[in-house]
Order: sequence, then C-alpha cells, then structure tokens
Amino acid sequence: MPRRGPGSVRVTVVTADGLGAHGRSAARAAALAPLLRRCGESLEVPARASLGVRLTDDAELAELNARFRGVEGATDVLAFPADEPGHVGDVAISVDRALGQAEDGVSELRLLAVHGLLHCLGHDHADAAGAAAMTAETRRLLPGQQIPELDPGTE
Repeated sequence: MPRRGPGSVRVTVVTADGLGAHGRSAARAAALAPLLRRCGESLEVPARASLGVRLTDDAELAELNARFRGVEGATDVLAFPADEPGHVGDVAISVDRALGQAEDGVSELRLLAVHGLLHCLGHDHADAAGAAAMTAETRRLLPGQQIPELDPGTE
C-alpha cells in the first residue's frame, strides 16, 4: 500500500455489502483512494483533510437522491460537501450505474469519484462557464482518460 505524506488527503472508501463480484472487482481496480489523494494534493486541499466515498448500488443512490434532493430515481454520483473544517465531504457512487453507462466501468468509477470530489470543493456545472471549468479540471486530473464535455445544468 502506498504511503501517504503528512499533508495527504485522508480518503476512506467503503464498499456496500450488497455489491456483486463484478462491482467489487471494478471498485478494487479503480483504486479510488490513491487517485483521490493525488487529486486532493493537486487541488491543494488542506493537509490531512478527509473525504469519504461510498460505493453502492442504484437502490441506495435512489434513496439518497430522494432524501437529500427530492428527486425520484437513482443517479450515478451524489456529493455532500462538508460544513466542518478538516472534512471535504462525502461522495456516494452507484457502481451499478457506472458499470451500466460506460464501456469501461473502471474508468467511469474514476471519473465519477473525481466529479464528486470537485463538487465537494465547490465546483458546479449549472451554467456553461462552470461546466467548461469542471470539464477542464477533470481532464487535468485524469490525463489520458476520455472525458466528455459536461452539459450545463445537468445532474
């Protein structure tokens, strides 16, 4: 396991019990904790700040979406920015959705994790300028990965 430096972002990734073998395998292959630590350092997240990531299924994302956003149905990623110092926030990702909406599920999990981190840090894609900035930042953080343009106002 790679060592974290004293200023590294502390990333905790929790995988829901209900994920099948394919989902668990993709989650392991995505190596989200080291990816998000590197992204946090690149984004100058305060030293020792924490980020929580939950890898789960469509049913749980639908419940969270309804409870916190008042929107029915599942989505691929939800971000919950923190109000407390030292905690960036929490990200919930539907592994079901990631594997179903992309040819490369591992890359999609990585994309969704970075997308959630950026939302926790205050980035948004509600308008064209925000969408362009968020797309550019994602491409910078995931070099070599195909990153689609974000549509303004999309969830």
